[in-house]
Amino acid sequence: MIAVSDKSRLLYKDRVIKKDEIVENIHFFSSNLKINPEDRVCIYSYNRPEWIYSFFAVWEKGGIPVPIDFMSEPEEIKYIIQDCQPRFIFTEKERIETLKKAISLSEHKPDILIYEEIKKTKKEYKKPEKKLDDTAVILYTSGTTGKPKGVMLTYKNLLSNINGLKKTEIADSSDSTVAILPFHHSYPLMVSMLFPLHIGAGISFIEKLSAEEIIKTLQKDKITVLIGVPRLYQLFHRKIFQEINKNRLAKVLFLIAKKINNRRLSKAIFRKVHQTFGGNIKYFVSGGAKLDVDIAKDLWALGFTIIEGYGLTETSPIVSFNPPEKIKLGSAGKPIEGVSVKIEDGEIVVKGNNIMKGYWKKPEETAKVIRNGWFYTGDLGHIDQEGYIYITGRKKDIIVLPSGKNINPEEIEQKLLKKSELVKEVAVILENGRLTAIIYPDFDLISEKGIVNIQETIKWNVIDPVNRELPDYKRISGIIIVRKELPKTRLGKVRRFLLDQFLKETEKPKIVKEPDYEEYRTLKDYLKTVTKREIYPYQHIEIDLGLDSLEKVELLSFIENSFGIKLTEEDISKNPTVEKLSEVIKNRKKKIEKAQINWSEILKEQTSIDVSQNNKPLVILKKVIRPIFKIYFSLEVEGQENIPDPPFIMAPNHQSFLDGFLLISAVPDKKLEDLYFLAEEIYFPEGIRKKIGKIFHVLTVNINKDLKGSLLKTASLLREGKSVVIFPEGARTRDGNLLPFKKAFGILSKQLNIPVVPVVIKGAFEAFPIGSKFPNPHKIKIKFLKPIYPEKKDIEQIVAETYEEIKKNL
Repeated sequence: MIAVSDKSRLLYKDRVIKKDEIVENIHFFSSNLKINPEDRVCIYSYNRPEWIYSFFAVWEKGGIPVPIDFMSEPEEIKYIIQDCQPRFIFTEKERIETLKKAISLSEHKPDILIYEEIKKTKKEYKKPEKKLDDTAVILYTSGTTGKPKGVMLTYKNLLSNINGLKKTEIADSSDSTVAILPFHHSYPLMVSMLFPLHIGAGISFIEKLSAEEIIKTLQKDKITVLIGVPRLYQLFHRKIFQEINKNRLAKVLFLIAKKINNRRLSKAIFRKVHQTFGGNIKYFVSGGAKLDVDIAKDLWALGFTIIEGYGLTETSPIVSFNPPEKIKLGSAGKPIEGVSVKIEDGEIVVKGNNIMKGYWKKPEETAKVIRNGWFYTGDLGHIDQEGYIYITGRKKDIIVLPSGKNINPEEIEQKLLKKSELVKEVAVILENGRLTAIIYPDFDLISEKGIVNIQETIKWNVIDPVNRELPDYKRISGIIIVRKELPKTRLGKVRRFLLDQFLKETEKPKIVKEPDYEEYRTLKDYLKTVTKREIYPYQHIEIDLGLDSLEKVELLSFIENSFGIKLTEEDISKNPTVEKLSEVIKNRKKKIEKAQINWSEILKEQTSIDVSQNNKPLVILKKVIRPIFKIYFSLEVEGQENIPDPPFIMAPNHQSFLDGFLLISAVPDKKLEDLYFLAEEIYFPEGIRKKIGKIFHVLTVNINKDLKGSLLKTASLLREGKSVVIFPEGARTRDGNLLPFKKAFGILSKQLNIPVVPVVIKGAFEAFPIGSKFPNPHKIKIKFLKPIYPEKKDIEQIVAETYEEIKKNL
């Protein structure tokens, strides 16, 4: 029924395997099978020609092939063996031990046929007759919502998809593709194996799944149609634009190409990019999940033709496909021939010869999804006037907030992934009534960029910008950083029902053998005291133990005093686990003696500060801007008498980009002359901005990479009798409310015996909230509160009292 075309060819290890050899090998494999019609035979292997031989061999003997994911664990394999009771399992030598373990766990004991040991013998046998409604294959769903179910697809189902694809004229015998995606999944089984074999197209195999190997195969085998999933195109997109963004001319050319929207021109402009992919690509085909429309548009602007489709295992799998002659980016295309689609209560419902026979041994489950001949997909979407389908989410994935509002987590996840390359994987969940992002970062990139504070970087550079694009109820309010990949299907979909278990396993300690040397024990005891929890060698200093930047400074001081070596925050980021850090200490130590943390000792260290001593520019600036602020914002200032003589620390709440200028306008001239402002280096980079900042008493610091150095610079200024403005929140408010206070200003106040002046800025948020391009004329009030003196107070009390005073007066 589904035959191998005369023009079919397989490209494997520099060999071209043509139709005659394919058929001969199928016969060899069949001769080794002793089965009855409708017996099940599993295939447990990586993509290779033998996979195809074994699949068709089962058909030749009238059996039902049951593919198994080659990356399955023994328990998962056991489940399928128990469920479908196969007579044989085809496998390869590499996977034999895993398979044997799975069979040992199973009550059912199938025989094993190893590819490398298949006997090359031909035996004549009568091929059983097949009917269109006979089960052709059982494919186990990837289990995004629970235990996998065996989907029974008939010959009629598969042929309906093949014929529907042929009508699109997307490919013919002159084309070739590469079998990147595993054949055990319905999407690659159809589009990377059955369809190419039927039309006589070439199928290339890769021995190692890597971007380099894929690119090499695209070039060597002159691939014309690439079959992939969104994750593959995200990877390509990231790599391409890393290079484009390095070149100003390339960036300009891309923007021009995107505006003109002529693919022939784009292909000429970005010829080098196309050559990287072999220069023969006609189509990038994406399926298995929704492709981000911005990625599709960018690749389109580079001259690539992106074709997206939609389907499910239960629909053989294709439901719809973008017709090559009229592609709508962002849509899943039109239903293929013979398939009807409608929307019922927001859910996509499908009918046609592609609808499965049912779930293996699960009639009740089948009845739930197939009603009156219509298959209820569980996917949400809509259809436009031209019949193009748009997928908006998965019904079971929708999060219902305590307020009753519905959230599609995938929408937020896509925004987070697009916002930064630091986010490798993300899942949004509801935890304790809060929308929480579970983030698996790109640790290699974090190391490459020298980021030493992962939590803060992701919070402010990823979560916060995305939150500002979203309505209040969709905003992320919790972050969980994890150190291992999220549970996913082989096509990259998050298995959401496993996330709770995943987080519990992440938190659950693993009992491992601990290093047996003094440096490790000393470090472990210190961390146990600081964190008030059990310490294990594999734990990440920041992610697992939760040490923030200040606690890392304390840790570095402890290491210096206890072991006689100076390490940096970068050393911690490069050796982030307790064991790795202890190994560095062991190899470099000069002594071992447990020391106590003493901030006054830490702050005694000398450092150079590059600031202007000229006290006139701020006063001149004040004369210029104060009248403007008085008129435009009706600026009102109160409590100037509470400002003591220098040195002091001024601690205002942070409401807007205007705050520094407002304070300059409000502080009396005499005290303004010796006032300095702490600011992150990113706002005053090298060049003209840094020079201007220096003139106006801006002390640039790098809190992310060098908090200790930042504290030392500030301490030096305060010792010189200067005063410093430190915004305790560390960032501008996002909603007008106070953010938590960081304790750095409290440490400086306590150790240097310097008063803190709490300052209330009111109305600046309404005048110039984040995201606004120009301030509104809104009344602003600044109130200097009575100073808080550090005597008889600890650091936490100074911080808490400052916070409460500001909050009370806001």
